[in-house]
Amino acid sequence: MLKRKLGNTGLEVAPLALGTNVFGWTIDEPQSFRILDCFVDAGLNLVDTADVYSRWKPGNSGGESETIIGNWLKSSGKRNKIILATKVGSDMGDGKKGLSKKYIIQAVEASLKRLQTDHIDLYQSHFDDGVTPVEETMEAYYELVKAGKVYSVGASNISVERLKESISASNDQDFPAYQTLQPLYNLYDRDLYEREYEPVCIDKGLGVICYYSLASGFLTGKYRSEADLAKSVRGQGISKYLDKKGMDILKYLDEKSQEHNATPAAIALAWLMARPSVTAPIASANTVEQLNELIKATEINLGIPAKSSTADTSI
Repeated sequence: MLKRKLGNTGLEVAPLALGTNVFGWTIDEPQSFRILDCFVDAGLNLVDTADVYSRWKPGNSGGESETIIGNWLKSSGKRNKIILATKVGSDMGDGKKGLSKKYIIQAVEASLKRLQTDHIDLYQSHFDDGVTPVEETMEAYYELVKAGKVYSVGASNISVERLKESISASNDQDFPAYQTLQPLYNLYDRDLYEREYEPVCIDKGLGVICYYSLASGFLTGKYRSEADLAKSVRGQGISKYLDKKGMDILKYLDEKSQEHNATPAAIALAWLMARPSVTAPIASANTVEQLNELIKATEINLGIPAKSSTADTSI
């Protein structure tokens, strides 16, 4: 499968990333193993997780997704088949959160242990705490890169001002700079990213691996009315999409689905893959069948100029 450069990390990734927040939440370890095997066997390689996945499930404490991935890496021997991305900064309980140097150095060791690996290919700031000086955060990453525990660093939920400030501080101090951004971006949620973040990502050459690529499942076409919201544990977070804009987008996806003999989800992902600056949208699956439908997105050409900043702005 044709790979894309992930910003200036030196890494190359397939155009679809696997989200693993469902590991240890809606699917168990054996099913997660099947998903991972299917993903890699299809020629895809970017696996994204976070230390906090899936702490929100009753009985979980965080680290479940990383632990499952680590067990898979140990049993499968496929560490060299994947680009492994995880995150730090979310609230893990007992005061374990934020982007202070002390906490990052502590948290990476816990992630490495759970993942059963000696390095993380892409270590990302999950949530900016808004308090720690950016120089302190980037110095922590400098030490991890220098030690060989982390290869590249990226950011997720961070203001555009702090993103630019962090990159500037890294350049001034000769620290590793953020090379990727993981923003909220999909066919429905477009304005903030396209208005504020996309120009910065293009200017700085950042790789973009967007989350909620399917709008929490809305863009699968599964949810079309309030009555549909009970279909899954994620349903209640989708009601905000059930407006005219959302229905217009579903109509577009339905039309393209017929044209390309694919699911609405695959069309939504293919649209993202054609966007300027987007390296690989992130999507998760509960079954191998679902994953195979998502993988079809990598074969779909919607006729959108890949580098056009105005591609399908009418959607």
